Amino acid sequence: MSDVRVIIQRDSEREERVVTTGTTAADLFSGERAIVAARVAGELKDLAYEVRDGETVEGVDISSEDGLNILRHSTAHVMAQAVQELFPEAKLGIGPPVRDGFYYDFDVEKPFTPEDLKAIEKKMQEIQKRGQRFSRRVVTDEAAREELAAEPYKLELIGLKGSASSDDGADVEVGSGELTIYDNLDAKTGDLCWKDLCRGPHLPTTRNIPAFKLMRNAAAYWRGSEKNPMLQRIYGTAWPSKEELKAHLDFLAEAEKRDHRKLGNELDLFSIPDEIGSGLAVFHPKGGIIRRVMEDYSRRRHEEEGYEFVYTPHATKGKLFEVSGHLDWYADGMYPPMQLDEGVDYYLKPMNCPMHNLIFDARGRSYRELPLRLFEFGTVYRYEKSGVVHGLTRARGFTQDDAHIYCTREQMADELDKTLTFVLNLLRDYGLTDFYLELSTKDPEKFVGSDEAWEEATETLRQVAEKQGLPLVPDPGGAAFYGPKISVQARDAIGRTWQMSTVQLDFNLPERFDLEYTGPDGSKQRPVMIHRALFGSIERFFAVLLEHYAGAFPAWLAPVQAVGIPIGDAHVEYLQSFAAEAKKKGLRVEVDASSDRMQKKIRNAQKQKVPFMVIVGDEDMNAGTVSFRYRDGSQENGIPRDEALAKLADVVERRVQV
Repeated sequence: MSDVRVIIQRDSEREERVVTTGTTAADLFSGERAIVAARVAGELKDLAYEVRDGETVEGVDISSEDGLNILRHSTAHVMAQAVQELFPEAKLGIGPPVRDGFYYDFDVEKPFTPEDLKAIEKKMQEIQKRGQRFSRRVVTDEAAREELAAEPYKLELIGLKGSASSDDGADVEVGSGELTIYDNLDAKTGDLCWKDLCRGPHLPTTRNIPAFKLMRNAAAYWRGSEKNPMLQRIYGTAWPSKEELKAHLDFLAEAEKRDHRKLGNELDLFSIPDEIGSGLAVFHPKGGIIRRVMEDYSRRRHEEEGYEFVYTPHATKGKLFEVSGHLDWYADGMYPPMQLDEGVDYYLKPMNCPMHNLIFDARGRSYRELPLRLFEFGTVYRYEKSGVVHGLTRARGFTQDDAHIYCTREQMADELDKTLTFVLNLLRDYGLTDFYLELSTKDPEKFVGSDEAWEEATETLRQVAEKQGLPLVPDPGGAAFYGPKISVQARDAIGRTWQMSTVQLDFNLPERFDLEYTGPDGSKQRPVMIHRALFGSIERFFAVLLEHYAGAFPAWLAPVQAVGIPIGDAHVEYLQSFAAEAKKKGLRVEVDASSDRMQKKIRNAQKQKVPFMVIVGDEDMNAGTVSFRYRDGSQENGIPRDEALAKLADVVERRVQV
């Protein structure tokens, strides 16, 4: 038996080792229980992979991103096996790993019940304890079709070989190379227990699955298309330890408490009526106050930064989107056309930028006018698939705080620097403080403009981002075809990351719209265009803040900043006088003059997450004072009225949390 020479890679360390032919990756990492797969020449392999001469082999830890995906994908297989053991008529769809978990789609006669999920999870635990081996087997297309003849969705996937997409999870089953089936084999006899079409890799055995839980089930169209059959999708989660699983479930419980859809209903902020349609929200009076305050503050800050306000219509002739390219690149995300004016197609706008370009081009422009910063709260409409619409964070109609900046190439770096600084400072004003930046660079297969222009723009963005002193994460190939961008990623109070603002360079639209300005020498020159949405959308930012604060907004954003609670009826008029003075100062103060007992009034105010409760009894009324009760239950007594009003105004003015 001949020897082979391999290199074992561990972080920055490389160990050369001579082993015999037939040595597997499992042999190389024997005793390292956290290693669940191997990476060879950039490709993930099962630990059963036999290493070859000259290869560099790196162990994949179960806690790494790839390791977690392998763990969750293997758990999805165990779930599918459990489903088919309990429901033999179930047909298999797709079962990929997803963020924090996995899912598998099934074609069954009726939806799964909560009792079904309990039974499936119990069966999964049995399979996990059996220690079945995951075994990879290469098959021809014909053999795969023969073996999986009873699985119509798998047969469809075999036909996708070489064109499967990650968008619907199909690429976990078939790729551009050889077809493979993974067998689950009995640990003692080696007999086949179950099999699935899959690219892998997988864990060595089902015993390598430390902790999992099924979460919920939902309906889902096959491969995400509404034209396809409706399947039943079961979601689950899997983790490297029971402790991590518990921490994740605790996190989900906290996130559920903060769900903006739940809080929006409890606090009477907004709703999404069926009569209007999915993804189309209406804001109630209290939600309207928060939104107005958010917008008013943003307007003020934009005015201070030299932005000029514009307004554009919600609909336009389709010709505009032919010029912009949206009908070529984005038609699937647009609402269908309305035929008006003797057959002319009109569209609800999905973006504001084409209309802002028309404003720039409405008259001749001089270099002396640049930079020109156009800003609009512009409502746009995008036909998101029903399966991805989610409250206010993924809507079909929403309002962007949209700005487009036109400047000279010489002004580009300074303008990007000012824009990013402004974006970060404004987000901090709303209470988000934990950021990192992401730099999306050119996709070499999909871009317009010269390589030189891209390199200059990318390097400029990199320098601008690095000046902020924040972590900068590369996103190679992640830029849109028309230019590189910086994305601001913000972490909320429980550590979730939200993409907030984007600062995007655009080489495409100035060319398409033939935008020009007159330079110092009288020549016509092309402006640099910068897209910038700070909130992303008002609705989405509203939802992020609602979840970040768990509904307990700081006083400046709270719809009711203080509620007066009289100890008895005799104190109502005094509190109403206090509230009237507060309103003259622009404060939002109400008085609870209901017949409820004082303790119930306090509970009601706590449920509504009001920052201040202003409590008054005989002693306060006689002394001309009030008492403050805060959200945490603490209390401050005997505050003179003027001082109390000043404190309320100060907390609002400084935008601090109480």
